[in-house]
Amino acid sequence: MGPVPLCLLLSVTSLVVVVAVEAQEATGGDDEYTWPQWKLPLVRNRRTVALSSPGFMAKPQGELNRTCGIECQRRLPDPSLADLEEFLSYETVYENGTRTLTSVSVQGLNEVNAWPAGNSSTSFKSRRRREVYGTDTRFSIADKQFSTKYPFSTSVKISTGCSGVLLSPKHVLTAAHCIHDGQDYVSGAQKLRVGVLKEKSRRGKGGKGKRGRGKGKRRKGGEDKEEEEKEEKDGGKERKGGKGKDRKSRSRRSAEVEKPSFRWTRVKQTQVPKGWFKGGASEGVAADYDYAVLELKKAQKVKHMDLGVIPSVKKLPAGRIHFSGFDDDRPDNLVYRFCSVSEESKDLLYQYCDAKPGSSGSGVYIRLKEPGKKKWKRKIIGVFSGHQWVDVNGNGAQQDYNVAVRITPLKYAQICYWVHGDSSECRDT
Repeated sequence: MGPVPLCLLLSVTSLVVVVAVEAQEATGGDDEYTWPQWKLPLVRNRRTVALSSPGFMAKPQGELNRTCGIECQRRLPDPSLADLEEFLSYETVYENGTRTLTSVSVQGLNEVNAWPAGNSSTSFKSRRRREVYGTDTRFSIADKQFSTKYPFSTSVKISTGCSGVLLSPKHVLTAAHCIHDGQDYVSGAQKLRVGVLKEKSRRGKGGKGKRGRGKGKRRKGGEDKEEEEKEEKDGGKERKGGKGKDRKSRSRRSAEVEKPSFRWTRVKQTQVPKGWFKGGASEGVAADYDYAVLELKKAQKVKHMDLGVIPSVKKLPAGRIHFSGFDDDRPDNLVYRFCSVSEESKDLLYQYCDAKPGSSGSGVYIRLKEPGKKKWKRKIIGVFSGHQWVDVNGNGAQQDYNVAVRITPLKYAQICYWVHGDSSECRDT
């Protein structure tokens, strides 16, 4: 047996780390590690009006500036019901470029369990701009053998340069700033696509087999199919050549790690909450609404991850969050990381998870027991917004943090409605 490739060792090591961390998190009491059950409000559509088509002129944002942080938001008045309904109203942009605005009503808000206001126990210190803090603790899941297995397989790549997570076979949760800068949709959002990690290549199943009989004909205008075939063609260049060369390289190829590749799917429509848009009452809380849902044209045969609501991450015995995305400095590799939450408010999580541009939009998840069961389940509790310059004290001084948007009961109800189209299915977590 020849030497084991370093990249394979790194992939195995990262998988061992994931298992070890989750095993450590599973050592607490049952009550501390059980998903809380929430009675959720109802978010119902009130009216939908047509808007003019977007300009799609905005440039993708590498980082967000002048965000009102935890201490800054403490000085803001609590939003009224009318404010919340304004923030949760949303725009829908369809693949043909048309756009609508839907106003909503919120019902049953008083029935929801008390959602704790965030507290800040640690003094904020001025720091230099960093996305990686000290030693880089990220793990590249470079081998397709691991990256296409749950939970890593739920991570997707957005064509505008961000990441996302599968909420259902046809829905992806990502950051709003990945498709909208607060004033207009980014240029790449007009023909938005989502890349799902491919587990197996179709090539090699027999050129004169089923596909040769006509079942594999390419449809006209099938951009997704063309993308797949291009990837498979590029990946098969090594196979050309004489038999001798093929025999010599076969043993080497068997030890090589198969890198991830993507199956690209067009987006049917996007939905962004109005709270993300600049101006008006949302000016101080826009960062709280940095999330969006993309509906895919084609359902994916990949296990998805459900949403969850947790009142406090810091009060969990381990207090760790996890997320995976496609960081720009590690092209086409899925990158996994975990860390403890440093500060939290009712809408934001501040943490020092090492991350680079490209990971924005990743689903932040934790793992807890299901009520009344011994089974553990991962759920998405936030969206990684990315590196942000934050006005922490409300005096205009900017400090930098890696920030995630929390899934609150109201946001859960809204996102659940976007996915299911029926608010009655979104009464409980």
